[in-house]
Amino acid sequence: MTGSPDGKRRSQKPLRGALKRGAAEEQESAPVPDGAVAGHAGAESTIVASVTSPGEVRLAPSPEAPSPTPDPATQTAGGSEGDFAAIPELRPMYPGVSPFLARFLPHSEPTYQGLHSAFCDLHAFLKYLHGLGWHGYLAVSLGDQAAYVLVYEGRTVAAAAVNASGEQALGELLGLYQEGAALSAHPLPATYAHILSGVGSRAWKFNLTPDFTGLHAQPGGALLYSRGEVVATLPATLPYEGAFPAPLRPQTLILPRSLAGWAHHTYGLTLRGRDAVNPITDIFLNFRTQYGAPGIELMRAAAQGLTPAEYAMRSDAALHDLEPLLQEFLKAGYLREV
Repeated sequence: MTGSPDGKRRSQKPLRGALKRGAAEEQESAPVPDGAVAGHAGAESTIVASVTSPGEVRLAPSPEAPSPTPDPATQTAGGSEGDFAAIPELRPMYPGVSPFLARFLPHSEPTYQGLHSAFCDLHAFLKYLHGLGWHGYLAVSLGDQAAYVLVYEGRTVAAAAVNASGEQALGELLGLYQEGAALSAHPLPATYAHILSGVGSRAWKFNLTPDFTGLHAQPGGALLYSRGEVVATLPATLPYEGAFPAPLRPQTLILPRSLAGWAHHTYGLTLRGRDAVNPITDIFLNFRTQYGAPGIELMRAAAQGLTPAEYAMRSDAALHDLEPLLQEFLKAGYLREV
């Protein structure tokens, strides 16, 4: 830590306790509470993290708050301290809301805004985002109702509404959209989208491991971790300390049965369908030419007794891509509903 009269650097503290309450370490220049986050250490300071020693933090003079937009891996504090990168402090997009996911969504200008069901089919829009491999979040509101969906690699991986989360909240967003709510789509860096993919309806006991990826929050604020390193802070809180670990590979949310009943049904192979997945038959060659590997894998999943929803969950396939295939297979006599 800098600021002593002789200009020597003080010993640096590990990031593990960056948000723990009630811990403070006396310094010659000024006391720096363990609970400090970027932007809360005083008007003349900002928390910076070492690129070469990512597990350490210290204070450095900063005339203005760090910008939330630069990549923290490349942004430096400047001067003789060029090996230190400022940790950006993000702004909440929806401060004070009750759904946990929405509470921790960073501010982001929308790429798409004012989309309505009258001129934009939501399933087609989701398919478009999937093709782009887009990262960000979707939001709709109608009266006192609202729903939020996180998108990672073009796949819906987390969702929250006033009284629901996960698949039910995804259904809420679709329902509100069909009722006339306008939809906006806000981009996020892939790292932030991955970190937030673990935010659900409950927080877990925080345990900082060297490879922890996720969000750690408490009454003092929140930290976004990627592989054990803090990549951003956010002045959004929980009434208690808790963590939302991000999954290694975020899974795709599937619409609930009430909105996508076909995806939760079981389908069996007909005799023609069994020939279509048998490599020694002529039908197999024609089937593979027409539908490729995705068609064969869907048929084999049906043969194993998996519903389309279960298959989509296991294979990270987009449900909106499976529906037209399934309808074709039923029409051509390859499958039958059990």
